[in-house]
Amino acid sequence: MTDAPFMPKVAMVLAAGLGLRMRPLTLHRPKPLIPVGGRALLDHALDRLAAAGVETAVVNAHYKREMIAAHLAQRAELPATVLSMEDTPLETGGGIRKALPHLGGAPILTVNADILWLDGPTPALKRMAAHWDPGRMDALLLLMATTRAVGYDGRGDFHMDPLGRLERRGESEIAPFVYAGVQIIRPELFADGPDGAFSTNRVWDRSREAGRLWGLAHDGAWFHIGTPDALREAEELLDAGGVRWIWP
Repeated sequence: MTDAPFMPKVAMVLAAGLGLRMRPLTLHRPKPLIPVGGRALLDHALDRLAAAGVETAVVNAHYKREMIAAHLAQRAELPATVLSMEDTPLETGGGIRKALPHLGGAPILTVNADILWLDGPTPALKRMAAHWDPGRMDALLLLMATTRAVGYDGRGDFHMDPLGRLERRGESEIAPFVYAGVQIIRPELFADGPDGAFSTNRVWDRSREAGRLWGLAHDGAWFHIGTPDALREAEELLDAGGVRWIWP
């Protein structure tokens, strides 16, 4: 009898961004509380974590953080939430480092609060848990094919070999995969980060150099909700497909 895949019981939702590209929609509310399909982006992330079996989600907040705090206080559904307030923006790495006292010592899931995804035949978080190999990995990143990423207009982030090992794209290259905003990662990797703001890229680069940065290609649809135009495109595509945002 084989052991069940490891599924993190603790996650972090990164929700502290300023949402400047989403203006004017973020002039009066933070981007994680913008609704898509009648439900806030933050709730979409928390619902997916709950469906995967995550028990506690740490949510960081900075811009209009009192609104995020009030929203979480009214939320009755799982997972249980803990708020990590940031007086100044700490970026992704700094935000995780500040939240370390709440995250425990086991690998965690992190989810960006400005993305949505539709699962393929197997839910993405369960696929990630099945692929997680603590003997080889410091971080396992969910990746999306750059050409299929709705609302994304960049040049991609990574090349991935057939086994799943990742390499950064060159400065003048277009990479086939973009980071999809979801990962399993060891929280201790952030413990020796600098005080203040820093990017998770700092941690990824060290893991890549050690051969311990891995990826998994998402097999469903994926939406980056970064601008009002991207929001409209996502809702139009979801409406056209008859998608109803009902979770298990």
